Amino acid sequence: MTDTAANKLDPPVDPARDHVLGPAEAEMTLVEYGSYTSRSCHAVHDVVEGLRGRFGDRMRYVFRHLPAPDSADAVRAAELAEYAAEAKGKFWEVHEALMERGPAFADGDFERIARDFGLPPADAATEPARAAARARVREDAEGAGRSGVRLTPTFFINGRRYAGTWDESSLADAMLGSLGHRIQAAAFEFVRWGPSSGLLLGLATALALIVSNSPAGPAFLSWWETLFGFRWGASAFAITLLDWVNHGLLTIFFIVVGLEIKREFTVGHLATFRSGALPVIAAIGGIALPALLFSLIAPAGLRHGWGIPIGTDTAFAVALIVLLGTRVPVELRVFLTAAVIIDDIVAIGVIALFYTGEVHASYLIAGGAVTALLVVLNRAGVYATLPYAVCGVVLWFFLHEAGLHATLAGVVLALLIPTRPPANLTALLAQASAVIRHEQRRAGEAMRPGPSEPALRALDAIHARIDSPADKLLRTVEPWSSYAVLPIFALANAGVAWSADAFRGHGPLMTAIVVGLVVGKPVGIVAAAWLAVRSGVAVKPAAYSWRQLCGAGALGGIGFTMSLFIAGEAFPDPADFAAAKIAIFIASLIAAVLGTVILYPRRRDEARPDRDDSAAAAAAPNA
Repeated sequence: MTDTAANKLDPPVDPARDHVLGPAEAEMTLVEYGSYTSRSCHAVHDVVEGLRGRFGDRMRYVFRHLPAPDSADAVRAAELAEYAAEAKGKFWEVHEALMERGPAFADGDFERIARDFGLPPADAATEPARAAARARVREDAEGAGRSGVRLTPTFFINGRRYAGTWDESSLADAMLGSLGHRIQAAAFEFVRWGPSSGLLLGLATALALIVSNSPAGPAFLSWWETLFGFRWGASAFAITLLDWVNHGLLTIFFIVVGLEIKREFTVGHLATFRSGALPVIAAIGGIALPALLFSLIAPAGLRHGWGIPIGTDTAFAVALIVLLGTRVPVELRVFLTAAVIIDDIVAIGVIALFYTGEVHASYLIAGGAVTALLVVLNRAGVYATLPYAVCGVVLWFFLHEAGLHATLAGVVLALLIPTRPPANLTALLAQASAVIRHEQRRAGEAMRPGPSEPALRALDAIHARIDSPADKLLRTVEPWSSYAVLPIFALANAGVAWSADAFRGHGPLMTAIVVGLVVGKPVGIVAAAWLAVRSGVAVKPAAYSWRQLCGAGALGGIGFTMSLFIAGEAFPDPADFAAAKIAIFIASLIAAVLGTVILYPRRRDEARPDRDDSAAAAAAPNA
């Protein structure tokens, strides 16, 4: 099930089946998945009543069941409401009674409600109605699963899941479809769609190419060379807009890369040797062979660009994998993601070691001092993000002035921002409940309009402890990296005028890049993986075949972001850089088409060869 599908109501509202309050022609439909033993559902019951009073016949309300599976009372209450509907057509009357008595039910409550509404007692004659009630509750729970419902209450407005707060004002804005809510909902919907970041990156690239090859092209390209900076007293710091993008904004991308590397090597797929051996070894092959082929083919004076074909563009590769859907096993997605992480690690090292100009020792020492301070903050258990943010900005400046790539500050910051052991959610929830109950008891006091400041501070502390600063930072900056930084990077760097002059005299360089990405990447990845499996060092999961691994290797040839970045550092000459850009575009397009063609056919009976491979790998050490 895709994220987008899980946000739609399934099944849609059916007046012949659902319990509906309000006219069928109402312009707004609010569906609630709820439970009679849920305190939250009882809390929002008054909110729903307020909405019905506010909108009248413009709104219809539907209630569906999602009783807590570990609560016998929740299931029994839901079945009682459905039995009332089957036996007497009194669903809403019993629904209101259950809402008034719950969420905690005493012994005899269900029997009293049944007597109050004249429901027939359980016997052979009423068993068909009771069986239908039980089936209806099961159907609602199954529909909740298909609709992506995980907690109660969960609301759907006109068939789309509502992700906002449960207060009446926010729900009313969403139901009315205010401009702000429509923009926010559309943005969330777009971000939830797997290929969205790759699509946005592709659109930015296409826009850069179109403008660069239009009459406005020279002005567009020269605009990125505009100086921008700061002045204080007699001192000044100014760099071009292109450098602000490549060395400033791209630092956010490197923070994300660093945090993902940290996560993979601590709790992810690279945390143990056995789980990480295959993608690590395959990635090394996919780095070494493209670099070697480039060095063999490129002209002697341009061989220092061997780092161009070693990277893989995560956004484009993941977008294609998501579009292929179930044709790509989850295990293969994990393999490619882990291999891309290794690519990023090596690319960062290559940039730092081989594409750095003159180093200024004084600024380098100052950068080392800031890094030491970050280590001290980490070791001292400082979990506030502000000190790390300030140190990160200062470190960026010192690295830039030292002659190193300032984007490395993002990696250093990501690696040194602290993590925490997983929180005890049971204890935190108990603490939060205690704070809220205390505030509720005093809610009616005079001159007390809202929660007290100590209570808000306590809730802030609980919220801050739920996840570590590193996880929180990744969750915060990753969308900015995917949906702002990388598209702006593409807009600034992908522009190139396509002309015969760009190809003239650069054939060997362009061939080296294309061969490195289109041939070197997949052959290197697959060959290294095959050797690792045959030697017994790693085991290939049976979930994907060697053909599918070849397809993933081909997608690894989509270089783009990192390739463009390294090309810009390797080739200061505009003509060389333009030729490299065109070659990267051509190679990435070929790699994308090739990988898609290989992965598109659905796998048939390829499990037997996989088992043979695994068996051979397991037996190899004993051979």
